[in-house]
Amino acid sequence: MTLDIITSPALKGVTHGFFSRQGGASSGVYAGLNCGGGSDDQSDALALNRARVAQAMDVAPEALVTVHQVHSADVARVDGPLTGDQPKADGMVTTTPGVALAVLTADCEPVLFADRDAGVIGAAHAGWKGAIDGVLEATLDQMEALGAKRENTSAVIGPTISQRAYEVGPEFFERFMDEDPEYGRFFAGGEGDRMHFDLPAFGLYRLRNAGVGEAEWTRHCTYSDPERFYSYRRSVHRKEADYGRLISAIRL
Repeated sequence: MTLDIITSPALKGVTHGFFSRQGGASSGVYAGLNCGGGSDDQSDALALNRARVAQAMDVAPEALVTVHQVHSADVARVDGPLTGDQPKADGMVTTTPGVALAVLTADCEPVLFADRDAGVIGAAHAGWKGAIDGVLEATLDQMEALGAKRENTSAVIGPTISQRAYEVGPEFFERFMDEDPEYGRFFAGGEGDRMHFDLPAFGLYRLRNAGVGEAEWTRHCTYSDPERFYSYRRSVHRKEADYGRLISAIRL
């Protein structure tokens, strides 16, 4: 099966892709293109999947760079393939051609950034915690430090969990209200004390408030399309032992 790669017109001219789960070598609950080293998938399948992504991005496998994601607002500057342990971070930036920045997700937001004129790109993994703590703004800050301009930067959110599938409790809601009462706009009522949180809308709000020139969501929901996407929350609801991770990548 060929790879299924979602691209955005907002990033036209920059090699990028939000990869679905289709076209990979993994099996079982990981069936497809699982690229998550943190999963219990077979190492040979993971290596083959990452090699296929690297080939699609036209880079060497070692130039497909990922970090140890920890739901933080930390951003790593990448100047070439990483050796040794991956740095703990949830954002990356580079000006180095031939290096693909890649993030792994399974409901969280994968966000790809580019200032084509300045030759600066970025990638971020933004769950609710990273988003509220500022990983998107921190990625833009680090891109600016490399010469990018916010008003010239495009940012695209890839497949993520949609509001209708993201049920949360009152403690979650209160965390956002404590930060800013304006965040109430990203919640819709559910049953009892439950609510539904709009993660991609929140990400777009933060990006636009940060001054990016263009921001969009590809409008793909990870939870509602099991044939195409992995989803952590869906795996929990199905009582599956583990789950795969999607990969999204960008390079100059």
